[in-house]
Amino acid sequence: MSTIEAPRTQFRRSRATRSNYELWSWVFMRGSGLLLIALVFGHLLVNLVLGEGIKQVDFAFVAGKWASPFWQTWDLMMLWLAEIHGANGVRTIINDYAEKDRTRFALKTLLLASAGLILVLGTLVIFTFDPCPTGAATADVPSFCQTR
Repeated sequence: MSTIEAPRTQFRRSRATRSNYELWSWVFMRGSGLLLIALVFGHLLVNLVLGEGIKQVDFAFVAGKWASPFWQTWDLMMLWLAEIHGANGVRTIINDYAEKDRTRFALKTLLLASAGLILVLGTLVIFTFDPCPTGAATADVPSFCQTR
């Protein structure tokens, strides 16, 4: 039977920074986790339970939802909280298991870059999504779109 080794790195606090970053990181994880539970279950309820279930989810359904600022904000909060929550968890794992400072720095740099890219692209998709694309078939767009 194999066991998981205990983390090898000790908590590092430089003399120059006397902040409570790790404490607030821990608090954020608990708060964002609770809020994510509510957001995700609300998302699943609206998209899968109410209405016709999974067969209703198509381009027109998403376009209809994202025509509302409420659902744009809902999905944006879910994206941002999930991404930051997950990146913070991976950052903690990197701190625990990366032995060399250079490796830790490289991994955290890649993590920050990838999380930032996902946040920027996801936010752009939510706010620049055009529910009435030019040249789309009438059956593929929501009923509120006028044919162009």
